[in-house]
Amino acid sequence: MLQRPIYLDCQATTPMDKRVLEAMLPYFTEHFGNASSITHIYGWEAEAAIKKARAILADAINATPEEIIFTSGATEANNLALKGVAEAYFSKGRHIITVSTEHHAVLDPCKYLESLGFEVTYLPVTGDGLINLVQLEKAIRSDTILVSVMTANNEIGVIQPIAEIGKICHAHQVLFHTDAAQALGKIPLDVKSQNIDIMSMTAHKVYGPKGIGALYVRRRNPRVRLASQIQGGGQEKGLRSGTLFTPQIVGLAKAVEIGLEQMPSETGRLRMLRDRLWQQISQLEGIHLNGHADQRLAGNLNISVEGVDGNALLLGMQSTVAVSSGSACSSSSTAPSHVLSALGHEKSLAYASLRFGIGRFNTLEEIDKVAITTRKTIESLRQALIKV
Repeated sequence: MLQRPIYLDCQATTPMDKRVLEAMLPYFTEHFGNASSITHIYGWEAEAAIKKARAILADAINATPEEIIFTSGATEANNLALKGVAEAYFSKGRHIITVSTEHHAVLDPCKYLESLGFEVTYLPVTGDGLINLVQLEKAIRSDTILVSVMTANNEIGVIQPIAEIGKICHAHQVLFHTDAAQALGKIPLDVKSQNIDIMSMTAHKVYGPKGIGALYVRRRNPRVRLASQIQGGGQEKGLRSGTLFTPQIVGLAKAVEIGLEQMPSETGRLRMLRDRLWQQISQLEGIHLNGHADQRLAGNLNISVEGVDGNALLLGMQSTVAVSSGSACSSSSTAPSHVLSALGHEKSLAYASLRFGIGRFNTLEEIDKVAITTRKTIESLRQALIKV
């Protein structure tokens, strides 16, 4: 039987935790009711499970259950946040601020809004991937209605100073949205102390199922208004119509619950594995760490390699390790990573990059094996270029 490669692409998606699957299974077969069917026990069971899940998710981010809107994932949540604010507040202003290193689930809706007459400011980042807070404040105008900055970057793992960003937004009476898809269940999140008005979340980055996410929408100080993007049965307070997907909602809540319970120990273990991998790979010359060395997700390591072809690098490793060069949503693109380009990398370095996403189920032995494979592949490619 062919041995599968070691999986180190946890920023793309994570394997589902078996405890999550166990929590979900009864809601496929035994408790299969529609939560909107409130005249019989099958509907009541689904409604109770969703109510419990909503409370768990709200507690995880210091919100109230009424502020949680379930979606199909972070992409839909981002679209609802950006388009929903734009439509609801267009009479106040048509200026939005975001960052050049955002996920395309934010950048593409911004481009769409520009086609409708909105103006979007794309803030640059420093060489370590962080935004400049002074630049942010200067970019805010009287007609600015929203600032959208992701909590943790999906490619380089950099964690932005979210609380400070939110404070600046609130001082100027501008709504603050953050895409927390990579952060939920991995770093502490508190919508109150971090001054977050709208937050996008997903399950499949935190060992939960694909196809389920949520949007936090602040209800007071300020009360956020959104225009719904999916109309129909009026579910989720009319903001997201459609039959609620009970098994996935249960899975999202269980995944977040486990993430919070294991966060202290898991963060330390992932950081140890990441640092061990970096120490072994960085012994070679011409290896560059992408993103801030410390202010990043514990399980993320993104590097660029001098003197190799990017495609050859991935091909040389794919039988041993499943790793990517950037966002999974952009893996078919022939252009260099927009995130690495924003850091100031020239094309050759942006192309020759590797994103290692270390997760809950990776072992020390796997990390050492990946380090050896990576070094051997780099050395072999460099030698081949010298011979040519």
